[in-house]
Amino acid sequence: MSKEVMIVTGAGQISMAITRRIGYGKKIVMGDKKLENAQEIAKVMNDAGFDVEPMKMDLSSRESILNLIAKAKEYGEIKMLVNGAGVSPSQAPIEAILKVDLYGTAVLLEEVGKVIEKGGVGVTISSQSGWRMPQLTAEQDAQLATTPTEELLSLEILQPENIRDTLHAYQLAKRCNEKRVMAQSVEWGKRGARINDIAPGIIVTPLAVDEFNGPRGDFYKNMFAKCPAGRPGTADEVANVAELLMSDKGAFTHPAKGMLKGKKETRNRYVHLARGINTEWILTA
Repeated sequence: MSKEVMIVTGAGQISMAITRRIGYGKKIVMGDKKLENAQEIAKVMNDAGFDVEPMKMDLSSRESILNLIAKAKEYGEIKMLVNGAGVSPSQAPIEAILKVDLYGTAVLLEEVGKVIEKGGVGVTISSQSGWRMPQLTAEQDAQLATTPTEELLSLEILQPENIRDTLHAYQLAKRCNEKRVMAQSVEWGKRGARINDIAPGIIVTPLAVDEFNGPRGDFYKNMFAKCPAGRPGTADEVANVAELLMSDKGAFTHPAKGMLKGKKETRNRYVHLARGINTEWILTA
């Protein structure tokens, strides 16, 4: 008997935390550029009673994304997407950040949006870095949201002479993620499906540890030391939000603008301070 299928990209801590919350009883197809990473997570989850199929998947390649989707379709109807794949400013050069985090995410949302079943849901993990940069013009935001995927990297704003460093490239990529989700939510909606974006602040993951120990480490440590929670967040706290957005309780929630902030008086948990329903979710440190 076929199961509902969940596609997961990026075999990391956030992806695993979300998948453990909502993936039980589903066929989970997990893709990562490093197959061994996907296999490691799959073993942990399969030993706990989940049904995970690991695959090698390169988010920067449309062909690789299509192969992942084709494998998922072999098992049944695709009802869920969790996109946690990406690289960090300390891990990759500008070109790779744009090709993976910006272009690759745009392609993934587009291609899954063509096959997601009625009642399907998805969430992509971006970053509050998309909002920690000089404001873009309305025209630039619209270009990031709606430019055909194969033309995205040709935009003037994304040319090398207009990008200061890897952090700026990362900020632009995450800004694009947020805008693409807004645009793609319309296309997903035509199929009776929903897609939302979560833009976390500093979350402790191996990727974040690389940043803490990198050239901007002191900046990040100072930032979360001064935030209301007084600490970085955890993958499970991101999963709390994803679980809401992907459940029936989040059925009226669609991308626009909203926030989650840390508050010391709530036992250092991240609490909901959303500004309304149609929201884009920003977990801020």
